[in-house]
Amino acid sequence: MSAALLRRGLELLEPPGRAKAPPGLQRGRVGPRAAGAARRRKRAPEPGRNKATVKGRVVKSAIEEYHKKKPVNHLRENLQYMLKGRLVADKAVTEQVLAQNRGRKSKDQPPEKKEKKKPEGTVFTEEDFRKFEREYFGVP
Repeated sequence: MSAALLRRGLELLEPPGRAKAPPGLQRGRVGPRAAGAARRRKRAPEPGRNKATVKGRVVKSAIEEYHKKKPVNHLRENLQYMLKGRLVADKAVTEQVLAQNRGRKSKDQPPEKKEKKKPEGTVFTEEDFRKFEREYFGVP
């Protein structure tokens, strides 16, 4: 027989007028560890509904479940939402926001745009080129 069964049996045989001993003295443990041991002890499962049985379960309709999980097309609402706001921010503001979101490393910086150099006009005219050609190559 286990100690727990003996205790329960003795409790049943006790005379009704006698008071129970406090829980700390009942088991013979004294000190701060007795409360911790009582907390750590596993409680017995409470009597309740057995979840393994079918009794009391509500039958769900497969058609209703299918309609609940059926994908919904939100295209029309999304288009209305997107077309509703037509406010465009200034280019300076958008550039500032983009600059704030960029990192500080050089790899995060966009490449600098080089200004295109305009081709410089020549000092010589077509007549000067023809004259040079005649003198240099001897073409009349």
